[in-house]
Amino acid sequence: MGLYDRYLAARLHRHVADPPSHVAVVITERDLLEQGAYETLEEFFRWAFERDAERVTVYVSVLDSGAVPTLQRELDGVQAPRTLAVRGPDDTQRADAPIQISIGLGGKHEFAGAVQSIAEDVENGELSAEEVTESDVEEHLVFPENPDLVIKTGAERLSDFMIWQSVYSELYFTDVNWRDFRERDYLRALLDYKNRQRRFGR
Repeated sequence: MGLYDRYLAARLHRHVADPPSHVAVVITERDLLEQGAYETLEEFFRWAFERDAERVTVYVSVLDSGAVPTLQRELDGVQAPRTLAVRGPDDTQRADAPIQISIGLGGKHEFAGAVQSIAEDVENGELSAEEVTESDVEEHLVFPENPDLVIKTGAERLSDFMIWQSVYSELYFTDVNWRDFRERDYLRALLDYKNRQRRFGR
């Protein structure tokens, strides 16, 4: 850690606000084609857990669906400090692990799948339409946890990321591309998060 990074870490330490327990990062399939992209991902996991995160979600937006199997194999092999769950666009099994990776599973598609599952429960008489709650929706999502902090690298758009789960998340946009993302950039995101007053829609 360089001098500037130590300065940021010291500033972060002085803040009394709690760190985010669930951190998410939004990247693209193109980011993962860059040299060193997977090493950066492994480092990101380390930074997050060293700074008291309990869960990390990585959302990879995909334009070419044909690239999903290759990306899934590569991401399954990432050296991670915690248990890893990788889910693709056709997966319906919940991702219940400290590290969750979504490859091309857009928020709209995931939400539509949850609604379809609830509709089936109603049709089968397992649930009344009048009794459907937010909790019922969340129980049918592949990624059920709500991130505290969402980091988007490279551009100010979320690329259909977890539209239900991130409604009250704090969003941090940086023009630093994933290939250049360093620990100091993560520390800046944490400082920005700690300087905010979370309102949760209020």
